[in-house]
This record gives sequence, structure tokens and C-alpha cells, in this order.
Amino acid sequence: MMEEEELEFVEELEAVLQLTPEVQLAIEQVFPSQDPLDRADFNAVEYINTLFPTEQSLANIDEVVNKIRLKIRRLDDNIRTVVRGQTNVGQDGRQALEEAQKAIQQLFGKIKDIKDKAEKSEQMVKEITRDIKQLDHAKRHLTTSITTLNHLHMLAGGVDSLEAMTRRRQYGEVANLLQGVMNVLEHFHKYMGIPQIRQLSERVKAAQTELGQQILADFEEAFPSQGTKRPGGPSNVLRDACLVANILDSRIKQEIIKKFIKQHLSEYLVLFQENQDVAWLDKIDRRYAWIKRQLVDYEEKYGRMFPREWYMTERIAVEFCHVTRTELAKIMRTRAKEIEVKLLLFAIQRTTNFEGFLAKRFSGCTLTDGTLKKLESPPPSTNPFLEDEPASEMEELAMEKGDLDQPKKPKAPDNPFHGIVSKCFEPHLYVYIESQDKNLGELIDRFVTDFKAQGPPKPNTDEGGAVLPSCADLFVYYKKCMVQCSQLSTGEPMIALTTIFQKYLREYAWKILSGNLPKTTSSSGGLTISSLLKEKEGSEVAKFTLEELCLICSILSTAEYCLATTQQLEEKLKEKVDVSLTERINLTGEMDTFSTVISSSIQLLVQDLDAACDPALTAMSKMPWQNVEHVGDQSPYVTSVILHIKQNVPIIRDNLASTRKYFTQFCIKFANSFIPKFITHLFKCKPISMVGAEQLLLDTHSLKMVLLDLPSIGSQVVRKAPASYTKIVVKGMTRAEMILKVVMAPHEPLVVFVDNYIKLLTDCNTETFQKILDMKGLKRSEQSSMLELFRQRLPTPPSGAEGSSSLSLMAPTPEQESSRIRKLEKLIKKRL
Repeated sequence: MMEEEELEFVEELEAVLQLTPEVQLAIEQVFPSQDPLDRADFNAVEYINTLFPTEQSLANIDEVVNKIRLKIRRLDDNIRTVVRGQTNVGQDGRQALEEAQKAIQQLFGKIKDIKDKAEKSEQMVKEITRDIKQLDHAKRHLTTSITTLNHLHMLAGGVDSLEAMTRRRQYGEVANLLQGVMNVLEHFHKYMGIPQIRQLSERVKAAQTELGQQILADFEEAFPSQGTKRPGGPSNVLRDACLVANILDSRIKQEIIKKFIKQHLSEYLVLFQENQDVAWLDKIDRRYAWIKRQLVDYEEKYGRMFPREWYMTERIAVEFCHVTRTELAKIMRTRAKEIEVKLLLFAIQRTTNFEGFLAKRFSGCTLTDGTLKKLESPPPSTNPFLEDEPASEMEELAMEKGDLDQPKKPKAPDNPFHGIVSKCFEPHLYVYIESQDKNLGELIDRFVTDFKAQGPPKPNTDEGGAVLPSCADLFVYYKKCMVQCSQLSTGEPMIALTTIFQKYLREYAWKILSGNLPKTTSSSGGLTISSLLKEKEGSEVAKFTLEELCLICSILSTAEYCLATTQQLEEKLKEKVDVSLTERINLTGEMDTFSTVISSSIQLLVQDLDAACDPALTAMSKMPWQNVEHVGDQSPYVTSVILHIKQNVPIIRDNLASTRKYFTQFCIKFANSFIPKFITHLFKCKPISMVGAEQLLLDTHSLKMVLLDLPSIGSQVVRKAPASYTKIVVKGMTRAEMILKVVMAPHEPLVVFVDNYIKLLTDCNTETFQKILDMKGLKRSEQSSMLELFRQRLPTPPSGAEGSSSLSLMAPTPEQESSRIRKLEKLIKKRL
């Protein structure tokens, strides 16, 4: 019982003394020790084994026990000393706290003494400076009184002089005096409670009112609303009156400007009434010629009468634009049926030219002034062709080359007058849009006719496949329409024009590009009926002629140009329309159409070369490989394949020199089509002798070298094939070589043969293993035992059912794909 109680006590003590790793680490840093007893992970058994490693070491056990007891006594003494030392800690702490409190009380007493002395010093300073402050206040009040009296004297005298000068119409002196009186009056705003000051303020207001009425009467007399202008013309009195109006209420200035401009444009409203012949669009030039003459006449007669900061010339031109826009909108609504495209474009062109003239002549500062009702200003123009009309031919050339992103010269500043008149034509732009629809339809029809008349492009082996000239003409016309329409409107008409562009981009892709691709038995790029029956009938697939190959390459290059230029066209259209409409411009469908044409063209080229190689592969599969007695040079079928490749590939490469990435795609697609087909025919070569397998291995290596050299075959400039293409060829043809190496290997012992197959091909498909056995010419009885062994030797899936399911979902190998194609051939042959 005593021993159990001691054990429980030790366990409880260990539980209490269990320290966290952080505390243990701190103790080790403060009290470093190498003694095993001080370690946190102390193990008594290990410590005893260290002290007594052998039975002979037990002889000095008494000495060890004595040392440990001595150490225990020392520890007890240390603990006792520490515990006794801690008994006085509480008393020492309380004593230190009392001393600190006393020190704080003494500090507070000293601070209070300092504060009292500071307050006494401040009071002493105030008593010393009291008299000085009184003198300062007296001086300030005296100065203010003198200044106010002077201002009052000036105000009283100024008001008297102002009233007298107003009666004598001395506007020149009034302008200077009135400004001074108003400045002085501002100093008396806080004294308006004094009757005399309030009376003077009312006299100033009365004088201002009288001046305003008097000046308006003078202008009415000089420029009556009815009748003609006075023959005397402008006078110095009116010029000085304008200076006074600048100081008066802004409504006086606005009234003067309004009446003068209205009187100045009254003749225009009479001359260009709706019922006059000159009011129609065909004589729109006369409107702008009239205002130009009026502006010159104004500068000569009245240029010095109005202050320069009134911008009267610009105000007259702006008001003319507002009136003209209203009148043109009214007459076009009345005679809408008479508007033709040429007439509309003529009027718009003359109008935009006039707006450009205004932008060069004036700054447009009055468009944001409250004097005139401002037209809703269009959003900031992003039209890069706005001031670049002389350079339009260069831009067209740049667009023909598909380089719309080349650096351009800096854009001219935005025209603040853009749309100030031409905005009225926007509701009638449907006439322009319908015309462009008709013109583009005729243009596409002309392209079709010209292509049929001129025939396919001539072979081009120097500079790459020629882009059809019609596509450059189409985009140049698009650019012309886009720039023209953006100058007319950046709203809904641009969206309507974009819809027209989309329509004829699709028609161009269908009628000019897809419609002129050479036809095959089945242009879908898949299996054709003739290819399925080729073996049975022994017929040869018709190849494309040199002209047809060049035509396909030309159509591919044209589609690539159209794809890139359509993307640039979409960006330009988004730049030119209102920001709120940019999301409605989307040419992705049209770009997809051109991508489809490119894919179809590449597939036709692949299909043509692939079909040309089919007879050679068929001949390979029908050769008696079991009768081959010696290995020679490459077989005739290899020579035939190489001949077809050397005939087609250089032509395609030279005609796709400007679009290298699509030539690379052609090479990759051909490799992906030819190699699985070659492996499929390789499985048909059965039985095969050892020598026959060696000959096939030699042929396979020759084809592999030719395929690796395919991108630069027949070229004087040897380029390294793309890594993606090389990887496909090496992977596919290496598999064919591994198949032949397995066929060449002896099938006994069976385990070695099966393991060698799994190692070389890493193919777990039983059907492929069956084909290898057929190529070796083994009997069915031999094959059954080997197939059973093969199933047993297959590597175990990593995770049971899941592994098997994942294996079944793996992508099919080329042999599996070829097997599916062969089953499809048999099925179609049965149906036929």
C-alpha cells in the first residue's frame, strides 16, 4: 500500500510539474545545465542504464547512491534557503510601495507651488501691459474711424457725381466711377443699420437701375427690332455703355447681346424661309456663305464697339448654328421623301466643313456660357481621322496591309463645334445606312463575278500565298464608311452600320472564301465514301492540282487577314461610338466564321496529302512480309509516301510563308492523321518474319526522319521544326518502332515476352496485344495461353475499382482509334 501511495504521489507531482515548452525553453536559457536530471524529457531507466551499463559496474552502486543522496541534500538545502528568503519579500514590497507613495505626494506639492508662482507672474505681466493695450485699442479705433469717414466722403461725392454723369450719358466716366463706388460701398455692409448709409446704398442701386434702362433704351434706339439699322452705325457712346454694362447686373449684358444678335440674324430668317428655294439642302452652301459675309461685316462695323471678352463674333456664329439646325430639321421633316443619299452626304459634308471652319476660327468658350442655350455637347471624340482627311489615302494603304495599330501622328484637338448643326441630320441617316447596305451587296456580287472571271490566283512561290485583293477593297470601303458615319453620328447609326458590316463579313466568308474552296467527295474533313471503299475498288483518290493547292492557301491567307482586320475593326468601332453603346459592338461571330474557313482550308490540305499517301499504306499492308529474305533499302511504298510529301509540302509552305503558324498547324494535323493511320496499316501486315520486321523497322525509321524534316523539306533554308510538332512525331513513330521491336522479339519464354511487351509499349489493351500476336503469326491455341498470361502480368490498378474505372476513361490510343475507324468502315461497307 505504501508503494502504491508513493507511486500515485509521484504521478500527481509529475502532473503538477508538467511545464509548457515555452516555459521550459526560458528556464534552459536562464539556467543552462548539462545535467541529465535537469532535462525536461528525463527518463529514469535510461539514466540508470547510463550509470550501470554492465553487470560489473554494479560493484560501485553504493558510491553512486551516496553521491545521489548528497545531491538530494544539497537540493533540499537550496530549496529551504530560497523558501526562507521569500518570507521577507512581502514585507519589503510593502515598504517600497509606501516610499513610492510618499515620493509622489512630494512631487505633487512641488508642481502646485510652481503653478501658483506662474499664475502670480501672469497677473503681474497683465498689470504691466494693461495701459499699453488701452493705447493700442484707442489707436485702432481712431484709424478705423478716419478710414470710414474718408470712405463715407468718397461714397457721398461719388453718388452725387454718378447721378449727374448718368443724366449727361457720360458712360466713359461712369464706368470707372461706378466700379469705385461699388467697391467703397462694400466697406459699409456692416453699417447698413445707419439711416444715412442705407440711403446712400439705395441711391446707388437706383443709379444702377437707371443706367441699365438708359443703356437698353440707347441700344434699342440704335438697333431697333423693326426696320433697318441706323445709317450712322456704332458710336463711342455705345462702346462706353458696354463697359458700364460689364459692371451692372449680368442680365443687362445678356439682354444687349440677345437683342443685337436677334436683330443681326433677322435678315437670315427672311432670306432662308422654309418656302424659299435657297432653304433646301442642295443650296446649303449659301447659308454658310451668308454667315461668313455677316461675320466679316460685323468685324468691320462693330468689332470695336463690344468688349473683346464678350466674344460677340463667336456668339453670332453659335446662334446662327442653333437657328440653322432648327430650320434644317423642320424642313427635312416636311420634305423627308425628297432626301437622297448624295444630297444628304453633300449637305453633311458642307456642314461638317463649316463646323471645322468655326473650330479653327473660334475657341468655343461661349458654348459653356449661360448667355446662350448650349447644344447638348457630344462626348469627347475619339475619332483619329477627324483632322486627318489629307492623310486618308495613307490610312487606307495601312488598312490594306492590316496594320491599323501602327503609330499615328498625334490627333488634332477635339472640335467643340462638332454636331452643333450636323446633329439635325442624324434622324435621317437611315437613308445613308440603307445606301451602304445596297452598295456593299453590289460590292460582294462584283467580287464574286470578278473571281469567276479571273479564276484562282496564280501559284506564288516567292512571297507566300497572295491575299485576295477583294478583301482589302472590302475593308477599305468599311473604313471609309466607318469614318464617314462617325463624323455624322456616334450613336445608333453607328450600331446600324456595324450590323451591316457583320452581314457582309459573313457573306464574304461564305461566298468568296468558303464558296471557292475546291470540292472533294466530302469536304467535311472526315472519312469519305471513296476512301472507305478504296481498298475494295482499288481506285485512287483524285489529288488537288497545283492551282487548287495555291487557291486553298490563298483563301487561308485571306481568311487570316480578315480575322486580324476584323478584330481591329471591332476596336475602331468601339472607339468611335458613344461609351454607352460599346457593349453592343461585338464581331466575335464573324471572327469565328473566318476561323472556321481557316480550319476548313487546313483540313483540306491535310486530307489531300493524307489521301495521296493512302495507296502506299495499302500496298504496305498487302506485301508478303513473311517471305522477305533480306533487308535492303527503303521499300517502294516509303518512296511513294516521300514523293507525295515532297510534291505537296513545299508548295503549301511557300504559299503560307506569310502565315507560318498555320503552316505549323498543317504539319501537326497531318502528323496526327498520318501516324495513327500508318500504325493501323502496320497491324495489317501479318504474318511477319524476322527479316520482314527488320525491313519494316528500317522503313519506319525512314518515314520518321522524313516526318521530322517535314516543315523544311525541299527548302534551301533549313529551319528547326517546332517543338510541339517534333514531340508528336517522335511519340507516334517511336510507338510504331516499339511495336516492330516487340514483333521481332522471340515469344519464348512467354513471361519474358509479355514483360518485354508491357515495358516497351506500356499498353494495357488486350486488343493491341492480340494484334501483336497476329503479326507474329502465332496460332490461336498459342495465343490463348499468352493472352491469359498477359492479363495476369498486367500491373495492378492503384485503387481497385476506382483505378479500373479511371483506366477505362483514359483517352484512347491511336490504335484504339484506328480500330474504331476500321469497325466503322466495315459497317458502312455492309450498308453499301
